[in-house]
Amino acid sequence: MSSMLLFAVPMILGNLLQQCYNIADTLIVGQFLGSGALAAVGSAFTLMTFLTSILLGLCMGSGAVFSIRFGRKDDDGLREGICASFVLIAAVTVIINLAVFLFIDEILLFLRVPAEITGMMREYLLVIFCGIAATFLYNYFASLLRAVGNSVTPLVFLAISAALNIALDLWFVVGLKRGVAGAAEATVIAQYVSGVGLALFAWIRFPHLRPKRKHLRVRWQSIREIAGFSFLTCVQQSVMNLGILMVQGLVNSFGTAVMAAFAAAVKIDAFAYMPVQDFGNAFSTFIAQNYGAGKTERIQAGLKGAVTVSVVFSVIISAAVWFLARPLMLLFVHAEETEILAEGIRYLHIEGAFYCGIGCLFLLYGLYRAVGKPGMSVVLTVISLGTRVALAYLLSAVPSIGVVGIWWSVPIGWFLADAAGIIYYLIRRKRLLPE
Repeated sequence: MSSMLLFAVPMILGNLLQQCYNIADTLIVGQFLGSGALAAVGSAFTLMTFLTSILLGLCMGSGAVFSIRFGRKDDDGLREGICASFVLIAAVTVIINLAVFLFIDEILLFLRVPAEITGMMREYLLVIFCGIAATFLYNYFASLLRAVGNSVTPLVFLAISAALNIALDLWFVVGLKRGVAGAAEATVIAQYVSGVGLALFAWIRFPHLRPKRKHLRVRWQSIREIAGFSFLTCVQQSVMNLGILMVQGLVNSFGTAVMAAFAAAVKIDAFAYMPVQDFGNAFSTFIAQNYGAGKTERIQAGLKGAVTVSVVFSVIISAAVWFLARPLMLLFVHAEETEILAEGIRYLHIEGAFYCGIGCLFLLYGLYRAVGKPGMSVVLTVISLGTRVALAYLLSAVPSIGVVGIWWSVPIGWFLADAAGIIYYLIRRKRLLPE
């Protein structure tokens, strides 16, 4: 357990810092540019998260393969996998970038963005998506280094760029008066600092991970293994965030005030449960390395400890968000914005009470990805998000329930997916983790 926690803490801190990129945009935009700009940036964040989740899923899937080969001490297989996955994910990055710039207007129409903020959101998106390549570089090399046991270096680079992002946000938005475009420009510059910096560091300081000429001729078996892990993990991440994107479109239909409340509350929500998400990723790396080494007893011991830590943390953070909902919302909106404030607090009181559900779900995702069953992670995601989207549209259509139905659909989806994942594990445990 101590090894897992020591490995997880830098990942948790790193991704909390990564959240600071958009939180800084949202906070500074909300305080200095008003609720309309807050709604535009918050809605853009949901779209950005969906598209970058494709890259994140590919990087996470590749990282699982790297961890297994590292656990087996298969150096040639590891280098071959590094080469193949880099080319694959780089190609996907280019495709996503082209698609966004070509279909930006159709995307805004799909999201049902109110006319009064369409211009601001378009302006923000056209700048922010210039940083997709940097997002790929950072997440790819972070997954690689974590797979071989180094979770500290990605944290260092992210800390530098997060501080830079906040400083540039204040300069561009408050000092230079560049509006929402300035907030996006600050984020993109900071992303390239972390992405390019980490890539150069990994190349220079870890020469044993550099592919040689013979590793450029990738075997079909290696491609199939990496594609299998990466594709299914990518599908899982994409389905999860596509559901969130569909919910964002529904939220947008309730007007700018609800959009602004959702934009602020979601940032608090994501920041609150991000540690259990990253603990689930650290847990997955731990399981994958031991699975590759055939250490079943160590896997089972790690599983018991991970569940305990995740549940205890989730209960503590749920209590904190519940009682601090109002002051947390006041970080993003002014006290006189009473409608936005009330809706955001209501969201946090509903979501914040059930973080143990998402904490267990992240552990289940990590477990199935690590033992070569990424398809089960996709199934759990479909259950969770399918329930969320269906209930959100059904309940919000009832006049007496309205937008509250969207908020309640989330924890219900979490717990249904948890139940399915636990039942599957109990039935297939001996096959998943043979003695």
